[in-house]
Amino acid sequence: MSEALRQRNIADFLAHRPPMILIDSIEQYSDNSLLTNINIHEQSPFFELALGRVPNYVGIEYMAQSIAALAGVEAELRREPIRVGFLLGSRKLQLHCDGFFSGQQYQTSVRRLYQEESGLAVFDCQILHHGEVIASANVNVFQPQDTAAYVAAGAEVSVEART
Repeated sequence: MSEALRQRNIADFLAHRPPMILIDSIEQYSDNSLLTNINIHEQSPFFELALGRVPNYVGIEYMAQSIAALAGVEAELRREPIRVGFLLGSRKLQLHCDGFFSGQQYQTSVRRLYQEESGLAVFDCQILHHGEVIASANVNVFQPQDTAAYVAAGAEVSVEART
C-alpha cells in the first residue's frame, strides 16, 4: 500500500489547498500511523529568505498536516470523503532545532495514541532529520462528522456569549 501512496499527490488526502499544503508526500502508512516527507526550498510556505529556513514553530503545522493526511488515507480506504479537522493544541512540544533549512528533507512521523467516537484524538508526533528527532509533541485534534454543523453551532454559541 505504501508504494502506491508515495506515487499519489498529497493533495488527494488533505482538505488543504495550495499554497497552504506544507507537506510533500507520504513515505509510509500503517494502521494508526503515517510517515510524511517535507522538502524545504525558497518557495516553501513561511520560508525566511534572510535566514535560509522555515521557522521551527511551523513544525506543529507539519505534524497537524501529517495527521490530516493519515485521516485522509483512512477515509479513502473506507470510501468516504476527506473531512476537515481542527488542531486543538499540543502537549510536551519540544523543538530541538532553529528551523527547517533550504535544501534539506525532513520526515514527520505521526502515531495515533487515542481516539474517541466523537472525533477527538491524540497523536504522538516527531519530526526527523537524517533519522534524528528534532521536534516532538503530543498533538490533540478534532474531526467532527459534520463540519458545517459544528462550525454553525460554534457561531451560535459565540453570538449567545456576546449577548
